[in-house]
Amino acid sequence: MSFGYNVLGFGSHPSRSVATPNVLYHLIAGGGGGGWANAGGGGAGGYLTNEFEIVDGTGYAVLIGAGGDAGANYQSGGAGSNSIFSNVTAIGGGYGGSYQANGGVGGSGGGGGYVYVGAAGTSGQGYAGGYGGNGSGVPVTPSYGGGAGGGASAVGGNATTARGGNANNGVTITATGSDLLVAGGGGGGGESTGHDGAGGFGGGQGGGGDVAVSGTANTGGGGGGGNGSSGVYRNGGAGGSGLIILVYLASRTATFTSGVTQSTTTVGDNKVSVITAAGASQTVTFS
Repeated sequence: MSFGYNVLGFGSHPSRSVATPNVLYHLIAGGGGGGWANAGGGGAGGYLTNEFEIVDGTGYAVLIGAGGDAGANYQSGGAGSNSIFSNVTAIGGGYGGSYQANGGVGGSGGGGGYVYVGAAGTSGQGYAGGYGGNGSGVPVTPSYGGGAGGGASAVGGNATTARGGNANNGVTITATGSDLLVAGGGGGGGESTGHDGAGGFGGGQGGGGDVAVSGTANTGGGGGGGNGSSGVYRNGGAGGSGLIILVYLASRTATFTSGVTQSTTTVGDNKVSVITAAGASQTVTFS
C-alpha cells in the first residue's frame, strides 16, 4: 500500500507498504484568525499524520475544525477549532494578537501584534508565532509590524521596521496525486502599503495599506494580521477551515454518515477520501 506524502519540517517520508487494515490519515485543524490593526497573523491549524489500524464495522469519529474569526474593533483574532479522527485530535491554530496583545497558543502559535510576542505551538503539530515590533517584543520607533503566525514546518517570521513578519511554508501532501499545500501561518500586518507580511501555505497575507487576506478553506491556514496607519485601522483575516485525508487500500470501502462532505478517488492501489466538512457526531466506517 503506497502512501504519498512529504512533510516539510517534520521530515520526508518515502512511499511504503503496510498490511490491511491500516489507514493513513492527514489531520489538519482550523487556522487562527489574524488580529486587528498592526496585528499578528493567525497560527496554522495543528497537523498530524500517522498510520491507524482500523476494525471493520467500527464507526470512527470525524470532525473538521472551523477557522478562527477575523480580529475587529481592537480585538485579537479567534482561535481555530480542533479537527478529530477517531481518538486523534489536531489542535486549532492560535489567534493573531491585536496591536495591544500577544498571540495565542494553538496547533501553531499566533503572531504578536505591534510590540508584543508570538505564542507557542503544540509539540509535534506546529511551531510558534513571530514577534511584533523589532522582533523582541520591545518598542522601537518606527517599527509597527505584527509577527507572522507559526506553521507546520517552521516558526512565524518576526516583524521588521514597519513591516509585518513573513509566514513560513507548511506541509505538502501528495496522496491525492497532486500537491496540496496546507498548514501555513498568516502574515503579519504592516504599517503601510507594501509592508504586508506574506502568508505561508494556505495562510493569508497580512494587511499593509490594504485588507488582510483570510486563510484558504480546508488548508488550516492562518488569517493575515490587519494593518494600521494614519488613523486607518483594518480587520485581520479569518482562519481557514481544517481538512482530513484518509488513504486506504482500493479493495476496501469507507462509508460516511450523512453529515460528512467528502470525495473519494482511486490513486494507484489506494483509495483517497478527502473530507472537507463534518460536524459533531459524524463517523466513517470501513469494510
